Amino acid sequence: MEITGRLTAGAKTTTLKDDRTVVNFSIAMNDSFKTKGSSEVTKVTTYVNCAYWLNPGIASHLVKGTMVQLYGRIGVNAWTNNEGEAKAGLTFHVNNIKMLGKPVQATTETKKEPATADDLPF
Repeated sequence: MEITGRLTAGAKTTTLKDDRTVVNFSIAMNDSFKTKGSSEVTKVTTYVNCAYWLNPGIASHLVKGTMVQLYGRIGVNAWTNNEGEAKAGLTFHVNNIKMLGKPVQATTETKKEPATADDLPF
């Protein structure tokens, strides 16, 4: 399975009790659609938790805003919380990561004051 999205935060590495290391991160996938008979566009963002087990060194490259294309499979997690309620979630287990670009940087535009007679070089 293949999914594409932007990292929502920098990746975090965790070393487990058996000395295996996992890289955890989350991506946001944007989509938009029009319902039948409507001209209004609905935008939807889906967040996906991901786990990568093959090379923990990749974590330094997985920074917030980076666009990635991921290949892998979906896994199901089930647990009981402290209140005794059954909970479940999905994790995308990544086999291959393709970097599609650098992180999106917020741009700040600085406004310059108009030049005055004192600022002119002549």
